[in-house]
Amino acid sequence: MEMHLEVVQVPVADVGASKSFYTEKLGFVLDHDVEHIPGMRVVQLTPPGSAASIVIGTGMTGMQPGSLEGLQLVVTDIVGVRAELLGRGAAISEIQDLGGVQFAFFADPDGNRWVIQGATPPALRDAHLDR
Repeated sequence: MEMHLEVVQVPVADVGASKSFYTEKLGFVLDHDVEHIPGMRVVQLTPPGSAASIVIGTGMTGMQPGSLEGLQLVVTDIVGVRAELLGRGAAISEIQDLGGVQFAFFADPDGNRWVIQGATPPALRDAHLDR
């Protein structure tokens, strides 16, 4: 059996403001913005280089805007990515080292909380594997 997690819904109140945030400040690619049926707008966005996308819109979820937390964007160069996002106007926390892995944090306009994780160093990853 094979499964692929490809799309995660992110609950937002203002689709236009969120679409701008994700495309302009975070550099996500706009895959589509459609309304197939009245009242259901689907805006799909993909982080650069990612196989998974997010969906924002209307008429899709009962989650409250701002209630999502902990989605992680894993990057190889957290210092460079943070600098680029700051340059785009995104509010990103300072980088924190949490046990050998680096993290930075941000929230979208509705308060959905995201994590940027630096790639786990191989030696640290291997030390935590059950063998």
